[in-house]
Amino acid sequence: MTHELLVLTLAGLLQAVQLILYAVPANLELGPGKTMSPRDPERLSKPLAEQVSARTGRLSRAYQNHNEALLLFAIATAVTVISDQSNWFTAACAWVYLGARILYIPAYANGWVPGRSIVFGIGWLATILMLLAALI
Repeated sequence: MTHELLVLTLAGLLQAVQLILYAVPANLELGPGKTMSPRDPERLSKPLAEQVSARTGRLSRAYQNHNEALLLFAIATAVTVISDQSNWFTAACAWVYLGARILYIPAYANGWVPGRSIVFGIGWLATILMLLAALI
């Protein structure tokens, strides 16, 4: 398995961990009656994400952000590995991406400004560099 595929696998597991980090406090704060409901707008006064504490809401947004970032990283990994362009640089970019995504969780949860945006940018740039490296 290439480093890029290993990191993609770990990033997928991180996504699962992030869901747990958000879902557990959301269930404790809102109760199963709300979290297991169909969440129809007419049944709720406002979206569930707006009914949780600020920190739990941040964890929800960090999870959603990872869903979006993971798609681009998965594309970069697939292009790199399928085209046999994997090398020390793309492996380093993959590890930087994962490190940034791990650091992004406490950065977002604790409201680090502008740290959260800087960490996001590092992970995004690493992904873009992987894509560009595959073109060379």
